[in-house]
Amino acid sequence: MVRKIIDSYKVSFSGLSRETWLLSIVILINRCGYMAVPFMSMYITQNLHRSIADAGLIITLFGVGSVLGAMAGGYLTDKWGFRPVQMLSLVLSGVFFVLFSLVSNFTVLCFLIIVLSFFVEAFKPANITAIAAYSKRENLTRSYALNRLAMNIGFGFGTSVGGILAAINYHLLFWVDGVVYVLAGLLILVMLPKRKVNREIIEVTQEHTGTQSPWRDAFFVRFLLMVSMYMICFSLLFRLVPVYWKEQMHIGESTIGILLGMNGIVIALFEMVLIQNLRDRRPDFFYIIAGTVFSGFAFIMLLIPAAAPILLAGAAVLLFTTGEMLALPYISTFVMSRSSEENRGKYSAAYSVSQSGAQIFGPAAGGLIAAEWGYNTLWILLVILSFACAIGFKALFQNKVHLGRT
Repeated sequence: MVRKIIDSYKVSFSGLSRETWLLSIVILINRCGYMAVPFMSMYITQNLHRSIADAGLIITLFGVGSVLGAMAGGYLTDKWGFRPVQMLSLVLSGVFFVLFSLVSNFTVLCFLIIVLSFFVEAFKPANITAIAAYSKRENLTRSYALNRLAMNIGFGFGTSVGGILAAINYHLLFWVDGVVYVLAGLLILVMLPKRKVNREIIEVTQEHTGTQSPWRDAFFVRFLLMVSMYMICFSLLFRLVPVYWKEQMHIGESTIGILLGMNGIVIALFEMVLIQNLRDRRPDFFYIIAGTVFSGFAFIMLLIPAAAPILLAGAAVLLFTTGEMLALPYISTFVMSRSSEENRGKYSAAYSVSQSGAQIFGPAAGGLIAAEWGYNTLWILLVILSFACAIGFKALFQNKVHLGRT
């Protein structure tokens, strides 16, 4: 069994270009330096002694900057190219991470978090474009898989180290993040070639090619609404749940970092094998629905009386991670299959906006609900939202199948 897993990884990641590996190394370094963001709410409540509602506002403003950054990053990538956009966004993100740690005025922090998240998010469309540019047609999916693997390894390592740094001094999180982001930007400058790349036309199986704008694709818009519901749950697990663990379950920062790091480590170890074994067994939408159901069970774990808080917290992370491994790859696959060569960027941008929009609404609403009615009320609502999302996806795709047969 172990040999089969090793052989599967060898086949999956052989024959990729040098530039693809370099970009994955950059995203690995980038995500290793993403340690401050999961602890942002704890920094606001524990270090600056602000309320959970203020923490929710900060995370919401992070989402606002993310939406603006995603849109601007895509536009500037088309205008300037992916190399300078990646480099500038990484270096400027590093600078603003350091500046964020030096400011205690809450109003100024609200402004800085928008600017910081703008540059953090502007990196993503440029990085995605670069991977496509340096990848051969037949290797594109595997190139993105390598990128996601690197992302999750980096996230797992970064959050684990972040918990240790937070236990020592919260300001260390932002300084280390700043240095790591600048180093990643310099790596792009030094190692990513300036030469022209061969942009091959990427052929995918297209379910829909007539609509140029994703916002005029009624089915896709309904799909994005369901995605936004799921991403609200996703954002709250990594933004407000750590505060609950600290304040209500009395789990230390180092342990919280390890718990959050479990998410990336489990994905890095098992997602590729899981997806390969599930291939062609059921329709893709079945796994999207299953993923949202697992999300609901994860929040149920938070409602159980905390006789063994670390075990319950670990169970919540594992359930949610299982749901993420099932839902997100197939959601991304659907976005790509729904688009055409002429509007793929627009569909990807719309998907990014739905994710960032969830980061705007979710933490703000979640923080207010937790502050006014308590955490248990919030978890109950998220359980309901997760299962409602599963029902919505099921109805959406069943209707699509029915329409396709009539």
